[in-house]
Amino acid sequence: MNKYFISLVCLLCLLPGGLQAQWKPFRFAQLTDLHLRGGNANPTEDLLRSVAQINATDSLDFVLVTGDLTDEGDRESLEHVKATLDLLKVPYHIILGNHETKWSASGCTAFSQVFGGDRFAFEHNGILFLGFNSGPLMRMADGHVAPQDITWMREQLAQAGTEKPVILVTHYPVQEGDVDNWYDVTDAVRPYNIRLFIGGHYHRCLQLAYDGIPGVLMRSNLRDKDGKSGYGIYEVTPDSIVVYTQRVGEPKKRWAAYSLHASYYDRQGKADKYPDFSVNREYPQVKEAWLLHTGTGIYSSPAVEGDRVFVGDDLGRLTAYSLRKGKKLWSFEAGQRIVGTPAAAEGVVVFGSADCRIYGLNAEDGQLLWTIEAGEPVLGAVTIADGTAYIGDSDHTLRAIDLHSGRVHWAYTGVKGYIETKPLVTADKVIFGAWDNTLYALNRADGSLLWKWENGLPGMHYSPAAVWPVAAHGKVFISDPKRALTAIDLETGRTVWRTFRSQVRETVALSADSSRIYSKTMNDSIVAYAAEGEVPRQVWASNVGFGYEHAPSMPAEQDGVVYGSTKGGLIFALEAKTGRVLWKHKVGNSLISTVVPLPGGRVLFTATGGEVGMLKAPVRLKD
Repeated sequence: MNKYFISLVCLLCLLPGGLQAQWKPFRFAQLTDLHLRGGNANPTEDLLRSVAQINATDSLDFVLVTGDLTDEGDRESLEHVKATLDLLKVPYHIILGNHETKWSASGCTAFSQVFGGDRFAFEHNGILFLGFNSGPLMRMADGHVAPQDITWMREQLAQAGTEKPVILVTHYPVQEGDVDNWYDVTDAVRPYNIRLFIGGHYHRCLQLAYDGIPGVLMRSNLRDKDGKSGYGIYEVTPDSIVVYTQRVGEPKKRWAAYSLHASYYDRQGKADKYPDFSVNREYPQVKEAWLLHTGTGIYSSPAVEGDRVFVGDDLGRLTAYSLRKGKKLWSFEAGQRIVGTPAAAEGVVVFGSADCRIYGLNAEDGQLLWTIEAGEPVLGAVTIADGTAYIGDSDHTLRAIDLHSGRVHWAYTGVKGYIETKPLVTADKVIFGAWDNTLYALNRADGSLLWKWENGLPGMHYSPAAVWPVAAHGKVFISDPKRALTAIDLETGRTVWRTFRSQVRETVALSADSSRIYSKTMNDSIVAYAAEGEVPRQVWASNVGFGYEHAPSMPAEQDGVVYGSTKGGLIFALEAKTGRVLWKHKVGNSLISTVVPLPGGRVLFTATGGEVGMLKAPVRLKD
């Protein structure tokens, strides 16, 4: 008996019992950050070259594809990616990246329809692989693992047992600064035998540790500075996972290795760091009147009518809660997730769903009053004015709908991109942006086009599409991803002024007296500009200290106080006339959508992490 055989037997004896019984060395590949898009043939060529080389490589058992498959998340590009990946001779397992979750006309439903699901679980030669989404959904924010996905992961791990080796697959690195609830993920998986996280996102090879758990980020498949596309190769031996980069046409290069037996982290421990809630001690006057943890991601703001609060969630449920105590009153289930903020008036609540329908419900008991079939998912927020609901969707349409009957008064079908914003309704106009670099103004009476404003920038990513426009003194105000605050003539669509001074992004609000425009900058501050005049004039700037910020959560004024929120779970209140900080309160660590302030210092909020609640704080303003 030779020495190699004896050594191999000894190594196998060290493996957990389940793995010994079915152990067999294997290899797999990783493709990530493909970024296919129409009008650019290079990413497709890069992917085809990698697929061809993978097919020519012996002994590869499968391929992991770890997100950012496309540049704009559109169905056509996803189908193109699938057609190319289907050329692989081995199975592939695939997850979404932020480019599929932030920009998606389907509300991220096309991915599951094209690829059969948005997460995966499979076992290969005794190792369990779990892949799940880690990107922000439809809102610019940090990465986030939805509560229901964490629940699913716990269930998969519990079923597998504590000794089975596990490899977890995400797009984002699961660490502070990338995924806002990293600690929830690492605490959930820590008791199990996690050998490695595999991901992408940064387009380069990195070795990381997520609260001690090893993590690998692989290079993008896109051609590098030398014109070479590439991917990753993983060799799983009896004692190790060895990681290589593979440039097309060159030998693979080893750059990392991980033991299958060594203890990299304390399985009984906790995350190395948790979010800091010490700001709450600085403002003890702020109280949580009520707070619910729904266990489901929420991507829209609450709506209020009378003594009821209405909230849509990622599972397609529209739920009514009591305003006073947060008690659940009823719930209605649509066929897909609810992304756009609902609206309620005159006893009717209206919302759209990614199931391609618009719903009108009885606000009292949740009974269905009417539905409208749309051609594509309905992602837009709702505005109700004078018995008419206005809502946009992804079939390039903005509709005006009778609130009580569901009859469509008119439908404007000339939109080039998909709509997620909340339409602005003035005395005679309906104004909204779409993901096509365009702001539209329609005749409120018949839906005919009055004017279009275009920012002239290349690529849909700079569109004034997430901001909720406001109007005053003959002007419409928007901010866009180009970090500009813009005033547009309400009658003609002419640009009155445009400023990059404050570096604002996708947020705008109007003061109660229509004298000021509020917006959130991308670093620490809220700014106020004069609504009157033909040139931009800053009234005040207030350093709130929230750090880097890019969430499209609008400010809102009530009783002389401006309220706002951030991607990091912070809600704050400022004196409207001066910008003086009145209080700050941190309710979690994920995106807070646009808050809804109410009289008496009350503020309703929803969060990506599944929280619904109401804060209350006394209002003390200077004379």
